[in-house]
Amino acid sequence: MTATPVAGREAAPLPMAALLGAMVSIQIGATFAKGLFPLIGAQGTTAVRLVIGALMLIAVLRPWQKLPSRATWPWLIGYGVTLCVLNLLFYAALATIPLGVAVALEFSGPLLVATLTSRRATDFAWIVLALAGIVLLSPFIRSAVPLDPTGVMLALAAGGCWALYIVLAPRAAAELGTRTAAYGMAIAAVLVLPFGAAQAGAVLLTPSILVSALLVGLFSSALPFFLEMVALTRMPARIYGTLTCLEPALGALMGFLFLHESLAAPQLAGIAAVIVAAAGTALTSRPPVPSPE
Repeated sequence: MTATPVAGREAAPLPMAALLGAMVSIQIGATFAKGLFPLIGAQGTTAVRLVIGALMLIAVLRPWQKLPSRATWPWLIGYGVTLCVLNLLFYAALATIPLGVAVALEFSGPLLVATLTSRRATDFAWIVLALAGIVLLSPFIRSAVPLDPTGVMLALAAGGCWALYIVLAPRAAAELGTRTAAYGMAIAAVLVLPFGAAQAGAVLLTPSILVSALLVGLFSSALPFFLEMVALTRMPARIYGTLTCLEPALGALMGFLFLHESLAAPQLAGIAAVIVAAAGTALTSRPPVPSPE
């Protein structure tokens, strides 16, 4: 997302419900996506998710009504490339580690940006807490549910892409506004197609796969985009930032309910530490940063 939450208003039930609905929708979309991995792989799933999501956003936002200037194109291309790499890394991580863990580790990106843009001494406490959470989610901590080291590193790399996305998104959106999401998703979709085709080939065009892809695109892109627009224009920035910190918990819950993923006590503690660090950062630093979903 590229819009900025409204500051200085009390949050009403409707925007809060819309934001929670958007977060739940994104995690449900991730569970549908993970169900496609045995059929078309993580790269194939990334391809159909981005292509379907791009088509939906293009239909809703009609980006052709406002074309980017020459000065905006470099930012827009960087935005689209980052979106493509972020999704490839996140889905590759999701193939080997639980959803809640992947989401929590990915949060390292916005946490890093938020803390680096602040000069308050208290923010270092959030950094320490976030690092403690990441350590608890690392494969070096022995637990009943071991984590794949490669998956952990991929999720952290996805967090790095999210940090880069945060830097690029406002510059790309300065001219295009919400239409930036459609342009960026379209660029990402074009870039990811060779990876998806190389892994899954013609299977991507199977009717059953396309139906599943429509569900992934709907829950991961179109529906959360609409719901976040409802929330972003009616909700104070700090409440928005604090509520979005619940995403790792929602990811863990959806993974448990739909994917039967169980987490050990250290991993649950790690997710909790990341949530508290993210919430603390949202309450004490600048307004929240845009989400790549």
